[in-house]
This record gives sequence, C-alpha cells and structure tokens, in this order.
Amino acid sequence: MDSPQFTAEPASNDTAERDFTEGDVPGLRSSASGADREPLVFDVIIAGCGPTGAMLAAELRLHDVRVLVLEKETEPVSFVRIVGLHIRSIELMAMRGLLDRVLERGRQRPAGGFFAGISKPAPKDLDSAHAYLLGIPHPVIVHLVEEHAIHLGAKVRRGCAVAHVDQDDEGVTVELADGERLRSRYLVGCDGGRSTVRKLLGVGFPGEPSRTETLMGEMQVGVPQEEIAAKVTEIGEINKRFWLRPIGEGAYSVVVPAAGVGDRAEPPTLEDFTQQLRAIAGTDFGVHSPRWLSRFGDATRLAERYRVGRVLLAGDAAHIHPPTGGQGLNLGVQDAFNLGWKLAAQIRGWAPETLLDTYQAERRPVAEDVLDNTRAQMELLSTEPGPQAVRRLLTRLMDFDEVNRCLIEKITAIGIRYDFGEGPDLLGRRLRDIDVKQGHLYGLLHRGRGLLLDRTERLTVGGWSDRVDHLADPTAVLDVPCVLLRPDGHVAWIGDDQQDLDHHLSRWFGKPVS
Repeated sequence: MDSPQFTAEPASNDTAERDFTEGDVPGLRSSASGADREPLVFDVIIAGCGPTGAMLAAELRLHDVRVLVLEKETEPVSFVRIVGLHIRSIELMAMRGLLDRVLERGRQRPAGGFFAGISKPAPKDLDSAHAYLLGIPHPVIVHLVEEHAIHLGAKVRRGCAVAHVDQDDEGVTVELADGERLRSRYLVGCDGGRSTVRKLLGVGFPGEPSRTETLMGEMQVGVPQEEIAAKVTEIGEINKRFWLRPIGEGAYSVVVPAAGVGDRAEPPTLEDFTQQLRAIAGTDFGVHSPRWLSRFGDATRLAERYRVGRVLLAGDAAHIHPPTGGQGLNLGVQDAFNLGWKLAAQIRGWAPETLLDTYQAERRPVAEDVLDNTRAQMELLSTEPGPQAVRRLLTRLMDFDEVNRCLIEKITAIGIRYDFGEGPDLLGRRLRDIDVKQGHLYGLLHRGRGLLLDRTERLTVGGWSDRVDHLADPTAVLDVPCVLLRPDGHVAWIGDDQQDLDHHLSRWFGKPVS
C-alpha cells in the first residue's frame, strides 16, 4: 500500500513560505550551480537521516513544512543488522500507511520474552491489533522511512556534516564542515549518541559510561549446527549475552561478551570473536568470513534538555541505553511522532503557546523509564549469584499475569500514558486500531491530523476543521461517547459536551479559524 499522495490542508493563517523544488537546494543535484545563491531559508533542518530523522521529516512534510535532512555519511550503512519493531512502532507505521510495505520486508514473531530475555509468552489479550514483534533489517527500515519522507517532499543531502550552529530570534544558521551555511527556522538533532548538535548546544548528557561490552556480528561457522545448538543451550542457561543463531545461507548471528570495554569508534576484529568464543565456550566454532562486526556497551545517558530555543534533540541524540529489550530504534521513532505535528503547528502558525514545550514534558519521562528498565535488565543478565537469584525470582513472578503484562507493555510502549490532567484512564493513552464504519481507525490518520470520533453524532470541530477531522460513528467499539485524538493517536479529550470539546480543541490545536 503506497503512502498517501497528499498533504494536510494548510491553515488559513499559514505563514510558511512557498514550497521548493530540488533545483532550489544547493548540492541536491550534481549539476546544480547554487554556489552564488544566498542560503535558502528552510523551515526545519534535521541533522541525521536514521529512522528518527527520516520519520520526523515525513511527519513534517504531512503539513507542508519545508524540510532538509543532512546526513554526514555519504552512503547508507552496508552491514545488515536485524532490529525489532515493537507493538507501538508497528501501530505508528499503520497510522501513516506504511505498514504493508514494512510487513513485506520483515518477519513476524510472537510478542514475549523481551524483558532480560526471560522466556515468557505475552498475555493473549494485549490491547492492540498488532500484538507481535517485527524483525526487519536496519538498512531496510531506514530506506523505507527515508523513501516515505522523500515521497512526501523532504530533501536529503548526504556527505554533509554539521560543524557549527548559531541561532537568533528568527531562526538557526547551520554551518557545514565544508563552510557552506544554511538557514532554517528550526534545527533538530537526530544525529545519534555522539550528537554534534547536542555538543554544540552545550547540553549536558549525564549518566553512566559503559561497564561491560558485547561483541556482535554475522559470519560463517565451521562446525555442524547440532554441535552449536548443544553448546548454546548449555552456556545460555547462565550467560544470556552469548548466542549463535542461524540466519540463513550458512551464516550465523554471533553475540559474545567482550574481554573489556574498548573504543566504540573502532570495530572489533574476527580475532576478538575467536578469543572470546574460546574463553567462554571452549571453542571458536570455526567462525570465518564475517559479513560485519560490531560492539555495543551498556552506557546509559539522558540529555538534560530536549530543547534550547529553536534547536531540539530526538532519538539517540537525546538518550542512549543498552539495546536490551530492543527499545532504542522504537523510542526514537516515537519521539519523531510526538515532535513532528507539534513543530509543524509552530511553523504553520496555529500552535498554542506551550505546545512545543510538551515534547520534552511528555517524551523525556518516557526515556527515563526506558533507561531504568534497561539498567534493570542489564543487572539481570549478570552471571553473578545475586543477580541470578533475582532473575530466578522475577521469572517466577512473571507467571502472574499482572507482572508479565506490566513488563511487556513497558517494553512495547503501549502502556504509556501522558499526563493530560485528571480524567478517565484512557485519557493520555493511545487508542488501539478499532473498527469504524470506514474500516479501521488508523486508516483515517494517514494525513497526520487530529480526529474527533463522535458516537453522539451531534458534535462538531467547527473552526478547527482545517487541522482536525470529524467522524460521526455510533458503531465504533468504545465505551465512551466521544474521543478527540491528537495526530500521534493519543486521546486528548473524552466527553460529550461541545463547550468542553471546544476548550480542549483550543488547548491542543490553537485558535479556531473564524
């Protein structure tokens, strides 16, 4: 299913400049002769074209925001690392019409066994129409989301490293490593854990450095699969940071604890793998012909601020943590969904005064929780007697549905509830993909607009119709009369009173058009 080939209807008080073509942007075409032009004023420049940056670009383009994405690497990563999309991220893909293409390139497996690798199935009645894990190669998900953003009109420039940033009351000047200067209203750093943008801002990144390190790679092996499986079963009972898993064509995914903490900037060697495999398993399994080799640590850090004036941070630029539970990519994509419509509203001129501040207020506590649960998981992976005793206790406690449900909702991010004030439990939570007269709810959210789901058939969005859709549907499977959804799918209001609805429309979507 293709992405929607439209953008949201612009507000009547639109303040955005004209749209632009590829020829307007220096460097986008090898034949472009833009050296003598004045720097083009963009609405948003995004540093980093990983999943977070590409998704943010797509979200902004849904609202006709002029976006330039700068990626310092000249080519996409060449190694194929499998990442997992958890339930909430899968739901977000469905909300923007991307899910069919993502499913074509990924492999579904049951949800469960995420927390510290404790093998427990997920509860059968998780509150989602997409209660599974989707394994997908990292380059593939990056390509799909970047393609989606470009299809919507975002511009991407590779080989462009940010070197300096200045901001004033009207915008941000970005100087590239080659001296080129670009101008935009806002800059968003999505440039990873070693974020240049964050460092240039002087934003603190407190936390803990890596205490342990793990080697990860894909390579051929030289012994029978049965021998490998027996050894993995034996060692895996205690050491959860050790495995060899077949990935097809005679290749294996190999994970083994490193001897110490090395320089993350330097990839490990095959010899590093063979030494550690022998030390832990007594054999190196005849590993050879590596496809790619990498290492990761358990450093845990959180940016002190997500916003400094007109510069914001998202994804790994704002938070890093161990990959235990597979939450990193998901956390960044969800940052982008939260920020995109709010930043677009600011640029389009209809954002309530404090709307952009809610990005940090909502997403930083979520990151804090992820950092805490990954810290806990890393302790449970220790081979020391104390952590092993706690692991055995938690394994038994997870037989209780409430415990298992709490942990899997935490890992998959479907348990998030933003603080929107007092109200029913559904307020502030995301709404699952329920059936409506037009088919499925998420199919109505492809344009990134708000939505009033009205079971009373007597309410109206009035002067907000340029940014909020209205669906009168008494058949919707809800136990409340009406809900107002934000563009990210979270419930912003519940009720049946028009005056109260108008108040909340103003809170989230600004002043109505008269």
